[in-house]
Amino acid sequence: MTGSDPDDVLGRIPTGTTLRTELAAAARSRGRASSFAAEMATIRESIETVTVPTVDLEGARRRLATVGGEEDRLAERVAAARGDVRARRSTDADVDGALADLEEAAAALSDARTERIAAEQALDRARERAAVARDARERRLAFRDRLRNRRRDARSELAGEIYPAFRDALSAVPEGGRADAGTAPAEYAGPGVAGSLAAVRVADLNGPVVLEPDALAAFDAWEGRDPGSTLGIPVVDPDD
Repeated sequence: MTGSDPDDVLGRIPTGTTLRTELAAAARSRGRASSFAAEMATIRESIETVTVPTVDLEGARRRLATVGGEEDRLAERVAAARGDVRARRSTDADVDGALADLEEAAAALSDARTERIAAEQALDRARERAAVARDARERRLAFRDRLRNRRRDARSELAGEIYPAFRDALSAVPEGGRADAGTAPAEYAGPGVAGSLAAVRVADLNGPVVLEPDALAAFDAWEGRDPGSTLGIPVVDPDD
């Protein structure tokens, strides 16, 4: 989320996200960049270079099962035709028709065996491609995990940089005066709405900001002070 537009993160209060994410967005809105930015760009480029091949492994398996079944059926037909030829010869009956059937069945069986071998080879190739695809997915997942970790590091860094300004801004927003801010984002123990409003106050947003009922109620209870003047940015009601 480090690359999210600050206005998207802080454009609606409550934001539904964490204070660290809000503060990182506020820092980015003021032109600050994380020291992890270059590394994250490199990781994103690495993700784009990982190509996961499309493999129809199940299709290859079904094809082998189909041609294998046909081979078995034709093998039974050849065996039956041979039995018919032997039976006719044992009684000195005419075998020309039976031999023709046997030759036809044997030729079909030969073709089926060729198809079965080809299907086996295709399945082997599909399995090899599936292994390549699995390795590619694992590499991409590793890159994404690394990127997610760096994004978290970047949010922490940016939030920490702007925290002193945020702490000062708390006294100027509803319910912020009673917030226990501590010295770092992880130590903030004040109301969530107050934290979000203070983050907006220290940010440089394009605006406007939508104030949901909880945020509006906080201003109403705070001697009715004007939200726009307090936050330094135009505000709108969600129903407007």
